[in-house]
Amino acid sequence: VQLQASGGGLVQAGGSLRLSCVISGINLSTCAVGWFRQAPGKQRELVAHVGRGGDTNYADTVKGRFTISRDYAKKTVHLQMNNLEPEDTAVYYCKVRRLVSRIDYWGQGTLVTVSS
Repeated sequence: VQLQASGGGLVQAGGSLRLSCVISGINLSTCAVGWFRQAPGKQRELVAHVGRGGDTNYADTVKGRFTISRDYAKKTVHLQMNNLEPEDTAVYYCKVRRLVSRIDYWGQGTLVTVSS
């Protein structure tokens, strides 16, 4: 199983970025997928999650600004981030959980930097 995250970069406050996570080696329909982030000196936290059935949930700090979505055909999970704030600056990671075995697989991080 491999996860390849991309889409990070430097953006001004109020701007947008779209992160992508291409997932191979696993059937996406049997997994739950999440985006996490880790800011300097802080613990990794869940940002957004989409379950196997398509149900989504978000951290309170990003509700209304971020949207997680899956593209089964492209085996990709996106995180659309709008109205970015400096507090969103972090390394963002995607994770898939194989639901039957509850094994997690992580991608490498992609850095998002939001300037004020």
